[in-house]
Amino acid sequence: MMRRRTSLLLTTALAAAAALGLAACSAGAGSSGGSGSGGEKPTTATIALTGTPTNLDFTTTAGSAIPQAMMSNVYEGLVELDEKGEIVPLLAKEWKVSDDRKTYTFTLQEGVKFSNGEDFTAEDVKFSFDRVKTDWVSSLKTKMDVVESVEVASDTEVVVKLTTPSNAWLFNIATPVGAIFSSDGVADLANTPVGTGPYAVEKWTPNQSIVLDTRDDYWGEAPGVEKVTLKYFADATATTNALQTGDVDAIANLQAPELLSTFESDDKYKVITGTSSGEISLSFNNKAAPFDDVRVRQAVLYALDKQAIIDTAWNGYGTVIATFATPTDPYYEDLNDVYPHDPEKAKELLKEAGAENLEITYTVPTRPYAQAVSEIVASQLGDVGIKVNIKSAEFPAVWLDQVFTKHEYQMTTVLAVEARDILTVFNDPNYYIGYDNSKIAELAKSADAADEKTYVADMKKVSEQIVEDAASGVLFLFPNITVAKADLEGMPENAIIEALDLTNLSWK
Repeated sequence: MMRRRTSLLLTTALAAAAALGLAACSAGAGSSGGSGSGGEKPTTATIALTGTPTNLDFTTTAGSAIPQAMMSNVYEGLVELDEKGEIVPLLAKEWKVSDDRKTYTFTLQEGVKFSNGEDFTAEDVKFSFDRVKTDWVSSLKTKMDVVESVEVASDTEVVVKLTTPSNAWLFNIATPVGAIFSSDGVADLANTPVGTGPYAVEKWTPNQSIVLDTRDDYWGEAPGVEKVTLKYFADATATTNALQTGDVDAIANLQAPELLSTFESDDKYKVITGTSSGEISLSFNNKAAPFDDVRVRQAVLYALDKQAIIDTAWNGYGTVIATFATPTDPYYEDLNDVYPHDPEKAKELLKEAGAENLEITYTVPTRPYAQAVSEIVASQLGDVGIKVNIKSAEFPAVWLDQVFTKHEYQMTTVLAVEARDILTVFNDPNYYIGYDNSKIAELAKSADAADEKTYVADMKKVSEQIVEDAASGVLFLFPNITVAKADLEGMPENAIIEALDLTNLSWK
């Protein structure tokens, strides 16, 4: 998130100079494995991930794996978030907001091209924003509902008018919903993405890898590598084995923290620990028994010892939180005291609800974090008289179909990585948790249109109501743990949005 922007002329000059230097020092360098013999630097990098995308089109397919690979790298928006979560310019070099906060005038970068060779203009912004409403299937499309019109003032100026002021909208277009597409590049988004980013998809092998080729005609400062391969592994142990054998150069978002000591004691590697916007949820189906009773939902939350879950399942890494508002959100509030670990209170609520000797099904996706927490959650619920039957669901295909789409589940766990997703999850009764949002809908709407101080205050009230209703729980805030070879630079420290930003990669 820290990439620098330069003029196209300066970028071209720098690229030419870099190319000459690279030719002198990289001849015969390997494609992976750190600095080569004689001080040579690799020209490519391979990053290990778990959780392969089912296709490359996040406009029609839910899940974080697609924007993780595509955003920032292949697609860009008018704005982006830096490592601190601040909104900064990207394809828009500046913008002005009208006094009534309903009109945004963006001045666009010049000399920008899509990976198919087409010029980027204001027409592409209009096409992309309009297309969210007409062609997107993903539930993220609702974030563009506040847009009344998109008008092209010139090739480098676009005017967006909102129906009402919105505190969230500018932030939202820094996420996938704000990705800019070419009208000539959307015919096969599932297989052939076309964007303005520093990389183009050279090859995608489903369930195995995505090869990203650095673009020679990129408008900004190019990455310090010629190619990046995202390599997908079935489990976390396989990723650590691959790093140790030299098959990959880094592990993004390590899913096996118990193995960190292996790398922390070896100066060939470095461990980077940051924060994220990802909540490990304990999601209830609010429309299905027994979780259509608030007392049962509350009982489950009282039964949980979250710190014990973190310590046992994730080697102590992670932060206890109670809400889908995270510490990097402006309206975050520490609500952990609402449901302290109190097994006796849990039993009282179950008795009051007539739900003693309760038996439930816990549908758990086949992801390392979910598998790690499930047995502990089941054990803690067993201590208050809830028998938990754990049911594994292959992720993403089966889980997305059964849980997310069809809502055929009672309780589940998933890593919700979308930034500022509290309203995405809780302000739509048709979302997979089925929460009755009638208590928060109007408050959330008025908060978004209010001044910033009122926005923060009212969104805290929204969060408090959701927690009071025990709409769903959060087991912990997921840490962002990266392990890389010591001489690989530019792996992002934090994961505040879905994108794995690889634009700063280089070898020292």
